[in-house]
Amino acid sequence: MGLGFGLNLLLLAMVATNLLSFYHLLSISTTSPTTPSDHPSPPVPDHLLRQLSTIRATINHLTRLHPLSPPSTTTSPSSKSPPSDLLLHSLLLPIATACHDHPDLLHRFMNYTPFSPCPSLPPSLPESLILRGCHPLPRRRCFSRTPPSSPPSLPSDPFPSTLPDSSVLWSSYDSSSSSCKSFSCLNPSLGFDMRSESYRFLKSSDLDLSVPQFLKIAAGLSSPIRLGLDVGGGTGTFAAQMKRLGNATVVSTTMNLGAPYSEAVAVRGLVPLHVPLQQRFPVADGTMDLVRCGHAVNRWIPVPALEFLMYDADRLLRGGGFLWIDHFFCKGGDLEKVYAPMIGRLGYKKLKWASANKTDASGLKNGDVYLTALLQKPALK
Repeated sequence: MGLGFGLNLLLLAMVATNLLSFYHLLSISTTSPTTPSDHPSPPVPDHLLRQLSTIRATINHLTRLHPLSPPSTTTSPSSKSPPSDLLLHSLLLPIATACHDHPDLLHRFMNYTPFSPCPSLPPSLPESLILRGCHPLPRRRCFSRTPPSSPPSLPSDPFPSTLPDSSVLWSSYDSSSSSCKSFSCLNPSLGFDMRSESYRFLKSSDLDLSVPQFLKIAAGLSSPIRLGLDVGGGTGTFAAQMKRLGNATVVSTTMNLGAPYSEAVAVRGLVPLHVPLQQRFPVADGTMDLVRCGHAVNRWIPVPALEFLMYDADRLLRGGGFLWIDHFFCKGGDLEKVYAPMIGRLGYKKLKWASANKTDASGLKNGDVYLTALLQKPALK
């Protein structure tokens, strides 16, 4: 776009130069039609000279910014030209493309006064936009509300006896069906009961891979586990166990779908990453030792989006890193027809591959199966 715009300006400047020249010649012919050859021509008016000088300077400036031919490698760029990366990244899109597809939600979310506190909105509104591809959220010029008080320090043990209620803006979670203003009134099965959570990821079975077992496998392969990403991390219990048992730093992706998952992760001394599953993870290439895909990654995700997620996990992993697919569920027939070939195309080494029937009411109704897999990325990939 910048090159086309620059060429248009260049053409405009050339046309303006020709028009000014024509105007100057016309003024000479109308004022002195019979000027003798030995009589000097009238001087060019000063205002025309100034305009011509400005046009020439503009042409030279555009030529430096957008050379018509590739620049020579032997010459250094002009010190007066803006840096090329500055020109490249100067365009900021205030609203993501997908946001325009949901004008009602967008209007409610963007109904605020700039340079003042952001309005109090239920988390379901921004979450709805994010899940529909409106990410990053476009509201940029208001001051986010924060809880009135914060814990004086983070816990040394990521399994504290209780989570501090003062770390959450509970008014954001008020609704007609719930007025919970404490972690204690949330459903314990959602991951908010720290006593129950402290026992998770500690036992192995044919389908379950425990954190101690995983760390033993990694140590046996001389592949250290230092950094990781937990996709769909809930309240951060997997990251907590990796911190406690392996001294590893694991970042958890979260969504506040009806409960303060991000806040629960943060007050445990862990890092919540508030991003949806369909977006590229904001993590640098080849920096992770582990990517774990939890229960949130399942057949509900469209196949193309799931394949993008798998290849984004590959982008994050270093050579020799691990992809842990934990209790992925899908219809029994689709495992071998769709998902196993998709995972196989990564070319990873299978360290564990186990499947079993999903025996809850929903699983029995839909004929679902679970898959737990531990895969290692080739070192030279």
